[in-house]
Amino acid sequence: MASAGLGSRRALEKRIGNGEVLLNDVKAGQGQTVSEGDTLTFEGLRWRVVSKPIQHRSLIYNKPEGEVTSRSDPNDRPTVFDRLPFIKNARWVAVGRLDINTTGLLLMTSDGELAHAMMHPSSNVDREYACRIRGEVTAEQLSNLRQGVELDDGPASFSDIKEAGGSGENHWFHVTIMEGRNREVRRLWKSQGLMVSRLKRVRYGAVFLPKRLRVGHWSEIDAREHEILREDVGLPSASVSLSLQSLKDHKSRGAGPKRGQKKHSQTKHSQVKRKRTSKPRGKRR
Repeated sequence: MASAGLGSRRALEKRIGNGEVLLNDVKAGQGQTVSEGDTLTFEGLRWRVVSKPIQHRSLIYNKPEGEVTSRSDPNDRPTVFDRLPFIKNARWVAVGRLDINTTGLLLMTSDGELAHAMMHPSSNVDREYACRIRGEVTAEQLSNLRQGVELDDGPASFSDIKEAGGSGENHWFHVTIMEGRNREVRRLWKSQGLMVSRLKRVRYGAVFLPKRLRVGHWSEIDAREHEILREDVGLPSASVSLSLQSLKDHKSRGAGPKRGQKKHSQTKHSQVKRKRTSKPRGKRR
């Protein structure tokens, strides 16, 4: 009722408690559940409960070194949220964290349901990183990392490793992991006596870091790409919420449900590809 513009939450709770709201022609109670198709009567007007799509926003942020993935920092360091655009009646959620020394792709979304699904281990969403390794890497070490090693918090492995060039003491690899434990990529390399001198996330599930996206900048994905992300983790293509629609046989006082947010998009090229067509970036170079 509040989102449909019928009053503030506090005032409406009071009026429900006073028996001034009818649900399906019976006095409603505070906290009572309503479903699509139910009718509400309030101040002599009747409303039908309807579902409407929620217009979420999602964007890709190219994180630089030195920023922390949190909303505030006790040491007053810059955060990944400092440069993001204002979002009305919602807040940005980071899909997966990057430590302060790791750069690259951070998916930001106002869709909490999507963020939770993409980070949950049961969704099997893989993450791809470009790693610069100092020193020679042997075939035996790569085999160990593929088969799995024991870390402090349990066994771990790379699901895929691709060589990506390099010279001298520095060699690049693209690696893929299926979960996002704290500093897992760095710890895996360290288990073989190797040090990561640069680490950059280049893919999270179906989302790729655009080549032309500069460090510290963001690029918004469009509505269809957002739907693809939801479908890939088993969610309906669009999230919905309940609102109210005035019945046609009664005059509305103009307090009907608000129109959906205007779609925002700054993306000119596709940045999202379905999992089944995604390839590690090491193959694409």
